[in-house]
Amino acid sequence: MKLSQYFLALLCPIILLSSCKKSADEVTADTKSSFSIEFENQVNGSPLVLNTTTYKNAKGEDFKINVFKYYVSNIKLSKADGTTYLIPESYFLIDASKEESTNITLKDVPTGDYIKIEYTIGVDYARNFAGAQTGALDPINGMFWTWNSGYIFVKLEGTSPQSPATGNALTFHIGGVTDPNNTIRTFSTEINAANPLRVRTDGKPNMHFKVNAAALFTGKTDISFSTLYLTMGGVNSVIVANNYANGLFRLDHIHN
Repeated sequence: MKLSQYFLALLCPIILLSSCKKSADEVTADTKSSFSIEFENQVNGSPLVLNTTTYKNAKGEDFKINVFKYYVSNIKLSKADGTTYLIPESYFLIDASKEESTNITLKDVPTGDYIKIEYTIGVDYARNFAGAQTGALDPINGMFWTWNSGYIFVKLEGTSPQSPATGNALTFHIGGVTDPNNTIRTFSTEINAANPLRVRTDGKPNMHFKVNAAALFTGKTDISFSTLYLTMGGVNSVIVANNYANGLFRLDHIHN
């Protein structure tokens, strides 16, 4: 009995040391892993259903959405010690008509605990003038103005009885990178320090964002479709971008 207790006393520190070493290895500076982000498209808390469901804007006007796409790019993570990591080549096009596009994976991210995330809503200045590109930035995706040499950052198309356009159409193509009509906006949010984004070699965490398409029409300026129903850059696109800068995305939860 005494011999077994002796071996147990020797074994416990070894197990604890091994466990601590494994935990430390998971967050060393030279280890990397991945995590995913899910974008749940909604309209004022209701699921976004293209083409059929009728919603109301802040003015009480009915509208339907047929197309909803947006760019998320230049994703940057921050730790509590102030260090940051900008994920290279992080350009993603979220398309409400393609469910697979609403869940993106970020690879080769240094392990650690991150307490803040920020990203560009749209495409940065340099890439707007970099010529033909591939992947999410391929003009074939219908988010590039060939006539204006730049990307559409957020595209929403639909209908509203209040729109005087042909077929009661709504056309919101938000883009432009030069002042005074620069519509590049940055979204950032703090992550609860009690449950940070824990990137580990033995785990693949998921961040869940809710995306409110109606944020285009309310915020700094409540939009009536009787007066603003079409914009393809310019001062009206700035109005829309200023609306969704803070209201489009909301971090809902993290699964670590």
